Amino acid sequence: MNAAVSVLRPAPGNAATHPELTDALRATVSTKSATALALLRAAVAEFGTQGELAFANSFGAEDMVLTDLILSNALPITVFSLDTGRLPAETYSLIGEVERRYGTKLEIYFPDAGAVETFVRSHGINAFYDSVELRKACCGVRKMEPLRRALAGRKAWITGLRAAQSVTRAGLPVREFDSANGLEKLNPLSDWTEAEVWAYIRINEVPYNALHDQFYPSIGCAPCTRAIAVGEDVRAGRWWWENPETKECGLHVKEA
Repeated sequence: MNAAVSVLRPAPGNAATHPELTDALRATVSTKSATALALLRAAVAEFGTQGELAFANSFGAEDMVLTDLILSNALPITVFSLDTGRLPAETYSLIGEVERRYGTKLEIYFPDAGAVETFVRSHGINAFYDSVELRKACCGVRKMEPLRRALAGRKAWITGLRAAQSVTRAGLPVREFDSANGLEKLNPLSDWTEAEVWAYIRINEVPYNALHDQFYPSIGCAPCTRAIAVGEDVRAGRWWWENPETKECGLHVKEA
């Protein structure tokens, strides 16, 4: 064989998505799952059963844990997602799988078509690479405005955020007031580790995004997400051209 010709080989397995299911890890996940479920049930009792409480599902691993806890236990919590129009194909496949697996239809919110057209015509199809300001403006059109519509009339919303995910989420509480959106915000998995998230998924055979096995621990829009190298921070693949301190889209940034 010509030495100059390279042969493509399958990537090695991603150990992060297949943690060793030790007795200790199983016990911890069982305890934390029960705590998270109790928090969700208490939230239903506090905020109501008629759509006052909603879960924002972006179909990452953490969100799949919450999806399973909510839908497997038939909790009256609205599950919604934001389709930015630039999600990876694997994410769309997972949306369909979730609806089939749990026998439900998710609430999907889309950005305003006119606003997207105006942004692209003014700045370009991939303007988010040009500056942090334009990237945040793109997120504003594709994520923030649909989120405001999704949260309209709600009393509280639930996220899959974890404190260990990035420097922008350090010290994340289980519950906080979201002043930007004017309602309570619950983060049931705030103290979970990545290994605990994946142990729950493996133990309960929860569907997940196929990109996770390809070293994508954090998945957003396709142009703004890449795989990470061994040893990199789990959020390193999101907006990788920016400094870690700016790596939020606006959905989870507190007002000063």
